[in-house]
Amino acid sequence: MSHGVVLTPDRTAANIVDDAITQAKAAYDAGVRQVWLAQRVDYDAIALAGLIGAAVPGLGVGTSVVPINPRHPLIVASAAQTAQAASHGNFSLGLGLGAPSIESAAFGISVEKPVRRLREYLTVLRSIFHDGTADFHGDEVTASPDWPVDVPGGAPLPVYVAAMGPQALRVTGELADGTLPYLAGPRTLSEFIVPTISKAAAEAGRPAPRVFAMVPVVIDDDVEAAREHAASELAFYATIPSYQAVIAREGVDSVADLAAVGTADAVSRTLQTYLDAGATDVVPTVLRSNPAELQQLWQVAAGL
Repeated sequence: MSHGVVLTPDRTAANIVDDAITQAKAAYDAGVRQVWLAQRVDYDAIALAGLIGAAVPGLGVGTSVVPINPRHPLIVASAAQTAQAASHGNFSLGLGLGAPSIESAAFGISVEKPVRRLREYLTVLRSIFHDGTADFHGDEVTASPDWPVDVPGGAPLPVYVAAMGPQALRVTGELADGTLPYLAGPRTLSEFIVPTISKAAAEAGRPAPRVFAMVPVVIDDDVEAAREHAASELAFYATIPSYQAVIAREGVDSVADLAAVGTADAVSRTLQTYLDAGATDVVPTVLRSNPAELQQLWQVAAGL
């Protein structure tokens, strides 16, 4: 079983979609059976996932993650169902609560009750994916049955949330299919994330949730250099309160301690500890995308 990888298309490529599809085909040939795409400021993650899914039959595609605040759930539902149809049932929708500092600067929006918005957002999505329509009037989200979203071949599809706080995990367990925590180490998974979301799902009569541990990776024989690179790339996350809480819960000195670094064998052993801690899937994301390291990463993921 391949546990998937995060795909990082080359921003310097002449055509970023062509590069992403080329990478996805190479990863599939290496044994990877699932790729995830982050929403960035250039390509659209849902659209690109659909294109990859259509170009590489049999490859699972998903987003990790699309922030919920800038887009209405009806718009996301339409895009997600289109990607599901394009990939012939191999698409997974991964959502996130967003970063307030970024969204305030980029879009001029501010969400005071992010967990309440998440609950209402997921309620609308579940209704759309189950019935093709939603009639919901909440404090954060309104959806009218006058705007049905029913794409032939587009449903059902799984919905995951990058939830790490207690309230978000409970909502996710109740209304979604699992979680995609980034930088949540084995201790945080086993002691907090897995039991919290599993309890919420059980109480709601939902199936056991999937837990995708999204783990940053640097593969390098020079462990110190790998760690330094990880520290540089991950410094931003140490400024975000939700990630600060994860770092504190894990009991590490630096955000770099939450990366899997070193040789391919060492990285593979580190990733296994996430599965031992209760993650159903582990998804490595490379922090630098040179071709040799990408190939090693795909082999590691395929061999877990």
